[in-house]
Amino acid sequence: MKTKVVNIQEDNIDMNILNEAGDVIKDGGLVAFPTETVYGLGANALDEEAVKKIFIAKGRPQDNPLIIHVADFNIDPYVKNIPEVAKKIMNKFWPGPITLIMEKSDLIPMTTSANLDTVGIRMPSNKIAAELIRASKTAIAAPSANISGRPSPTDVESCIEDLDGKVDYIIGGTKSEVGLESTIVDCTTNPICILRPGGITLEMLKTVDKDVYMDSSISSKPTKDFKPKAPGMKYRHYAPKAPVKIFKGEIEKTIAKINEMMLNYIENKMTVGIIATDETKEFYNNGIIKSLGSRDSLNDIAKNLFHVLRSFDSEDVDIILCEAFDEQGVGLAIMNRLNKSAGFNIIEV
Repeated sequence: MKTKVVNIQEDNIDMNILNEAGDVIKDGGLVAFPTETVYGLGANALDEEAVKKIFIAKGRPQDNPLIIHVADFNIDPYVKNIPEVAKKIMNKFWPGPITLIMEKSDLIPMTTSANLDTVGIRMPSNKIAAELIRASKTAIAAPSANISGRPSPTDVESCIEDLDGKVDYIIGGTKSEVGLESTIVDCTTNPICILRPGGITLEMLKTVDKDVYMDSSISSKPTKDFKPKAPGMKYRHYAPKAPVKIFKGEIEKTIAKINEMMLNYIENKMTVGIIATDETKEFYNNGIIKSLGSRDSLNDIAKNLFHVLRSFDSEDVDIILCEAFDEQGVGLAIMNRLNKSAGFNIIEV
């Protein structure tokens, strides 16, 4: 397959390009496109055969449900009903990086929902994404635009690396603003439940429902027979080629333990990658050291996380040692992605 790659900007959108890409979606093809969270790989959410192509292109497990993306608040065709709490969240946070799980209508194919009777819906704030959805004249099913299991792409170069020759069209824009996939909230429960943390935090959602809580699977390794209700809940995700170990505890002890283990790996002729921060990078004297940014800005660390994880693949490292972060605010989403990338390989110090 020949993949067409075109770059455009949010502040100067060429609708000829988006109309062409919209026609690809209408005709059952695949289009990778930017959103504020990560780049998505889109197909007509209502076309079962088109949706199947997403799973094939990504190598995605069939029981991992997809999120559908819309460009306006009229989601009545896609759901049986809209709970009042969902309406409040939509009014407060849409368009933006949050997905709502609701009972799906018969219009949504079982392939899209991974045979569940629910579906996740979100309205992206990225203007390119919104205009592409409008040009396609349909809801777009779109997981992240990467090979399944790898760190999600936050720039067009990563999309090309993973999907060139596997999809019809790749639209390049600016680097993703949030850098982590959307928060997913189950609105079929009372109280509502966060299935995946993201840029819209627990603290922010408490302003809508003070009883909102986190699903237990967020902080623990799921069992083999676990049936995911939302993307990212079951499988090892966001993983570079090299195994990742996370070090959790006081920062001074963390640095000391990483340095100790790094020297052991180097003595065994292994190339070591270290994920640090601006405040700690100078304390590591060996290995390939990459900073996620300052601990004073967890939003920047979230934005840089997947790019840094992916960058170690080109360095041919044998092991990646990573500092942990406080699980407050967006830090909870950062640690959720790191835990998944490491397969919950966490060392307490």
